[in-house]
Amino acid sequence: MADPRVSLPHFPDGYIENPKSLLPWQQVEQQLITAKNYWLSSLHPDQRPHAVPVWGVWLQGRFFFDGSPQTRHAKNIYSNPAVVIHLESGDEAVILEGVCRMLLQPTPELTVPVAQAYREKYSRYGYSPQPDQWDGGGLFEVTPQKVLAWTDFAVDPTRFTFENSG
Repeated sequence: MADPRVSLPHFPDGYIENPKSLLPWQQVEQQLITAKNYWLSSLHPDQRPHAVPVWGVWLQGRFFFDGSPQTRHAKNIYSNPAVVIHLESGDEAVILEGVCRMLLQPTPELTVPVAQAYREKYSRYGYSPQPDQWDGGGLFEVTPQKVLAWTDFAVDPTRFTFENSG
């Protein structure tokens, strides 16, 4: 995946006067890789918001998480694939907007590295999935469209826009 386009987010007049810098994508991507908990936001079919914490991995320029296809968020995603992934901190924020899909028959070329990343990250918490765990579904992939991030909102708010996004 190519690095995203980097720009200053649009702000209304008087909101942020003089941001000093833009964050490098590599720094933000490292936060996506190392975070333990992620907030997943989706929309009920009647457009009410829904948020739930999930464990996941950032790999190959996409975010992967797993869970039962019967969860509320899975049902929401079937109805509307637009999601937001947010890291826990509001001070050092990473907010990813993207499109989510459940992978019904993921290939070993994908599941082997995803399972390995999960084991490296979460085995100390008792979770060590095997690559064939998702053969019948339950693995979700979020393709990013836009990421907003900052380490100090008044200093370095940054927008990252990905190819093929609207």
